Amino acid sequence: RAVDGVSFEIRAGETLALLGESGSGKSITALSLLQLVPEPAGHIVAGQAWLRGEDILALPERAMRRVRGRRLATIFQEPQTSLNPVMTVGAQIDEALSDKTLTADAARTRVVELLESVGIPDAARRYDAYPHQLSGGMKQRVMIAMALAAEPDVLIADEPTTALDVTTQAQILKLLKALQRKTGTAILLITHDLGVVSEVADQVAVMYAGVIVENADARTFFAEPKHPYSQKLFRSLPSRLKRGAALDVIRGSVPRLTQPFPGCRFVDRCDYAWERCRVEVPAMRQVAPGHTVAGRRP
Repeated sequence: RAVDGVSFEIRAGETLALLGESGSGKSITALSLLQLVPEPAGHIVAGQAWLRGEDILALPERAMRRVRGRRLATIFQEPQTSLNPVMTVGAQIDEALSDKTLTADAARTRVVELLESVGIPDAARRYDAYPHQLSGGMKQRVMIAMALAAEPDVLIADEPTTALDVTTQAQILKLLKALQRKTGTAILLITHDLGVVSEVADQVAVMYAGVIVENADARTFFAEPKHPYSQKLFRSLPSRLKRGAALDVIRGSVPRLTQPFPGCRFVDRCDYAWERCRVEVPAMRQVAPGHTVAGRRP
């Protein structure tokens, strides 16, 4: 089970960061919400996903098409492979507009406004540009404009800054927060980067091997992470205070999710494991208001 009993909540105007290393199940969680789990390799066995009171996992494909890309939009990790190379960026954003009654001129004006809102200079001229004529940062801005064109309730941002340099990354994160304040969109940010989380997240859910092991508001999480996996992530992070010192290493790797787990999934990499960790699945328990952790002795 690549995603096994994951549960979280995102409010309007709030950013929840789904944090974890590669192979934790973060992207499959997002694909599940969109009903885009690749078949026949996988399928959703059970569960619910409520969007403004409607269980979107119960919707048939025809109805889901009205949700996907409109009420629930996505910014993918690599814009180079997400944009159509033979269509202008303006035409691609035009396709995503929520108002299909606009005239051609009105639609073009709206697309130019969206390009301007995401910080693309000379937006009217860029409307007719092809993806290969734009830099990586500008392509990512086009992806954001395309996602916002539908005026979604929820925006899923799957590693939106991974392929960008540090300066452009900071600009994109600042842009997302500014647009969120303006539109009130809820954002599900998928990342493995604690620096990105510290910049934009209101809530943090730490995911490991298909399950969530810690959930807290961002300030509480950064002040005092409780789960051994979360603590290891912080200790392995380079910083000015650790200059010249060895960084902590999380031994081993994420376990294969094709096996059953009679106990804790982190047991083989944990410094605090004991015999019961191998035979009892750790339950989520509240350690402070709004702060839950999986395990018996965080």
